[in-house]
Amino acid sequence: MVALVAACGSSAELSVEDPQPDGEAAEVCEAVVAALPATVEGEEARDVAGPARFTAAWGDPAIVLRCGAERPAVLTPGSDTYRPTADAVMVDDVSWLLEESDGGHRFTTTERTVFVEVDVPDSYAPEVNALVDVAEALHEHLPYDPLWEDYYEDSGAPEDGAPGDGNTDDGATEHDGH
Repeated sequence: MVALVAACGSSAELSVEDPQPDGEAAEVCEAVVAALPATVEGEEARDVAGPARFTAAWGDPAIVLRCGAERPAVLTPGSDTYRPTADAVMVDDVSWLLEESDGGHRFTTTERTVFVEVDVPDSYAPEVNALVDVAEALHEHLPYDPLWEDYYEDSGAPEDGAPGDGNTDDGATEHDGH
């Protein structure tokens, strides 16, 4: 499912369904959105219609980020589309579920306390590159799910709980559904 987008050009306001996280998730999303870069894939940030507290967009066609999104069905036990071994990528210490969509890809964070979606149109291929630009804001402000925090601490990851060495890995890997 791709975010609902309606725009006539890059100067037009973009209409995107804004997630509605509350409590701690809303606080996390406010910090994430405030830390996002002014450009993604060389594209400038653009206005999003409505309050859009938890949404950001860049370029035309728009790369759209939504913080506080719902758990993807593919990661929801009991759903018709549940796939605990769905494709995932790790980009600068942020793990993402990878789903193809009509005209692009949707990436959804995994292993974190809040789901963040990034929809990237095919015109930005390879689409995974857009994640490099937003990774720092997410890695710094989007806490690990406690299960994964413990996993990374037990596996000998750096003391800050970050996995790996910060290198971008744009190869697909299997994901265990967390």
